Amino acid sequence: MLQKLTSGNKVVGVKQSRKAIREGHAAQVYLACDAAPAMTDPLAVICQELDIPVTRDYSMAQLGRACRITVGAAVAVLLN
Repeated sequence: MLQKLTSGNKVVGVKQSRKAIREGHAAQVYLACDAAPAMTDPLAVICQELDIPVTRDYSMAQLGRACRITVGAAVAVLLN
């Protein structure tokens, strides 16, 4: 599942992800299972309202590696 995130167009981080989701550019949203719920839960609610699939199966470290960044990522969005 992370292969798509590694090779596809994406945004990383809460602010950029929120913008992509609201503007209708999100195809799939990845929320880290070990991220603070205060950061990820509001995005999960927006995704549910807009019927965007959400995956919570990966840690911040795994998402960071998949996005090819040196730090963990709480949120990553695969773009349309």
